[in-house]
Amino acid sequence: MNWIAIGQISDIPLRGARCVKTPIGKIAVFRTAENEVFAIEDHCPHKGGPLSQGIVHGTAVTCPLHNWVISLETGKALGADEGAVRTIPVKNDNGALFIALENLALAAAE
Repeated sequence: MNWIAIGQISDIPLRGARCVKTPIGKIAVFRTAENEVFAIEDHCPHKGGPLSQGIVHGTAVTCPLHNWVISLETGKALGADEGAVRTIPVKNDNGALFIALENLALAAAE
């Protein structure tokens, strides 16, 4: 996989997110309370709400618009809601964060 540097884990607050602009749109990069890092598309599958502005709890985020809960691990809506966002491979190398470019290229081609 080809990886692109997107910043440092310290750039993202615990239980917070930052956005990265890519050829397929905004990617939200989340940091959990346990210092796990996940990357997903920054739009809720329900009405397109900005997931990066949601509340991170465990390995999920709650959309700020209509309270849909999205798994950061799978990108799928949890509970009774249905829908999903694309997950992006992310790597933490001693605090330096990277996302997989090939996944972005494939996603742009879909």
